[in-house]
This record gives sequence, structure tokens and C-alpha cells, in this order.
Amino acid sequence: MKYNFDEIIDRRNTKSIKYDVWKQRGHQEDELPMWVADMDFRTAQPVIDRLAETAAHGIYGYSEPADSYYQAVIDWFTRHHGWTPERRWFIKTPGVVFAISAAIRAFTDEGDSVLIQQPVYYPFSEAIKSNGRTLINSPLMERNGHYEIDFDDFEKKITEHNVKLFLLCNPHNPGGRVWTEEELRRAGEILLKHGVKVVSDEIHCDFTFPGHKHHVFVSLDERFAGITMTCTAPSKTFNLAGTQVSNILISDPEMRRAFRREINAAGYSQMNVFGLTACEAAYSEGEEWYQQMTAYLLENLTFMESFIEERLPELRIMKPEGTYLVWVDFRELGLSEEALETLIREKAKLWLDSGAMFGPEGEGFERFNIACPRSLLEKALTQLEGAIRTLRS
Repeated sequence: MKYNFDEIIDRRNTKSIKYDVWKQRGHQEDELPMWVADMDFRTAQPVIDRLAETAAHGIYGYSEPADSYYQAVIDWFTRHHGWTPERRWFIKTPGVVFAISAAIRAFTDEGDSVLIQQPVYYPFSEAIKSNGRTLINSPLMERNGHYEIDFDDFEKKITEHNVKLFLLCNPHNPGGRVWTEEELRRAGEILLKHGVKVVSDEIHCDFTFPGHKHHVFVSLDERFAGITMTCTAPSKTFNLAGTQVSNILISDPEMRRAFRREINAAGYSQMNVFGLTACEAAYSEGEEWYQQMTAYLLENLTFMESFIEERLPELRIMKPEGTYLVWVDFRELGLSEEALETLIREKAKLWLDSGAMFGPEGEGFERFNIACPRSLLEKALTQLEGAIRTLRS
């Protein structure tokens, strides 16, 4: 089946966070939303068909996945990432952020230090603070046009603050790094040395651009299994965030028991039937859609790079190695954070994610979501060009 990713689908009045909550969040209706990380593409047709069949059945009682559910997930990771998780490692949750928050409670005590690498996905810091833990930041370094880990600072922060847990964003959001095997192994050795557990958020693992390969952190060394919880979900890959399903994989029995206790304490037990249906269908029948979608994303990235190079030379893209999020550097404009937001929202009429949300190291950047029809991407960039033109005059 040939999919049409150029099709513009009206998402307004569909209970969409991306399109329908502008007023509640202090935005204007005419701002083009390119912020939150979901796609403006319909998901794979087999997923739509299976969900329609489930809805038509008319009974939505308590649900548990069949063996085929687990096999679909296992086969996907074996095929795409060379990693074969075991069924007993699975703990299903309604989302990765939910799981990260539960993991913080399961693997640390109140007041303990939890390490992150800013700029990074902002729910990391929110989860740490809201659970009464101490946020420790080892900032990423800008080098050679992308982010790198400052391993000296990384280990220093761990030892100085007696860090108990590290939240790894792999691939990295918002910078788009696909961490190399060497980088992950080096980080892992430091974590093992100091007895630090790892929550590896790998929700963007299926998005890598040519020349880059995702490495499942826990798969790189059998010793990592004793310290690692891996967070996965079909929600980014197949645009299923609204179905509320994720698969948390923990091979270490003690860590798995601790995490399950926390999930049980939260009163969470069963997934919703639509999430289970969508997940299984996506991983077992969505390959054709996935291949076409990722090819389209690469074309979008190439288009955006050319547009900015030719028409917005003041800006710099931190070329992503993965994800469908593009981290754009506006610092050469010399604007304050407030002035930059005014430019983006009032002059360019765009709704982006401000870099400052991802930590102080993100100031002067904006995050673009390019998982949209190319005409929308071109419209957004043209509006941005018009806004920046007013600064040139």
C-alpha cells in the first residue's frame, strides 16, 4: 500500500493537545503548531483496521494481551535493533513518563540525587522534582556541531552528589544525537563503577537517519542488565500517543520487583484494550507504513536544511542523527528569551517548544517537529523567514 504523507488532515476539534489547547496554554489560534512530539500523519492502515474491529465489537471490558502481543514487540526489537527481550521482562504502563516517575520512586529514596544531561526532555526534571528527589545536571557539551557527553563532569557529578539514578535519553531529545556504542559503553562503565541505576528512555529508537544506528543500552554489556530499566513504546513510531501504551523492559529480577511494587502501589493494573490492540497491530503489521514514513521524514529534514541554509543563514540546525525533532539555534540573532518568543509567536505565528524548557543550556534554541506534510513545514519556515526579515531591515 502506498501512503500519502502529503495529505493535510484537519486535527482541530479532535481533542488534540497539539491543536486544541492553544487558549489554555496562552497561545493564539493562528499559531501553526509544530511543538509536541506527535505526528500529523495517519497511522498505518492495519492499525486503523484493528482498532475499528475492536470498536465495532462493542464490549470494552477488562483486557490482557495475548501471547501474540508479546511476540509482536519481541520480533520488532529483534528485527530492527538486534535485541531480543524476554516476555518475563515486560511491565506494561500507560506511558513512558508515567514509568519514569514510578522508577524514580522505586529505585531512590526521597532526597536522593538523580542525574540528567540538559538540555533534555523536560519531563525528566519535572519527574525528579515532583517526587522530592534532588536534580543533578551534567550538561552536554556542544562540539563539532552536535552534543557530546562530558565524561569527566559526568563522573564528577555522580561522586560529588552520591547519585543513585541516571535518566538516559537514547536517542537524545531535543538534540537528536544517536549515541554511539562507544559513548554508551563508557557511560555504562562509570555507572557500574559507582553503583548507579539507569532508566533508559528509548522511545525514539526507531528514528535514525542514514549513517547512524540505535544501540539498546542494556544490550551492550551483560553487566548493564543488573542496573537498567528500558522504556519503549509504539507511540512515537506509529503516532499512537493517545492510546496510552508502553512496554517497560527490566531483565534484573530485583529491579523488576521493585518497579512492579511501585506500579501496584499506584493502583495501576490493566492496559486499555485499544492500546493493546494498536500496539500489537503496529509492530506486527506496520512495517510497510514505517518504511515509507521514515523515508518521508528524511526528505523533510533535507528540505528544512536546504531552506535554512539558503534563506535563513542566521540560524543553525543541530543536524539530527535521529528522532523527528529538529533543534535550531537562534542565538546569532542576539535576542533575549522574551524577544525570541515574541518573534516566534507574534511575528512568525508559530508554536514551537522553547529551548529554555529543556534546561538553561537550551536558551536561544527552538525545537521543531517535522513529522508533518511538507507543505506545512514549508509554510512554517516561510512564516519564520518573514519574521526574521523584519529584524534585517
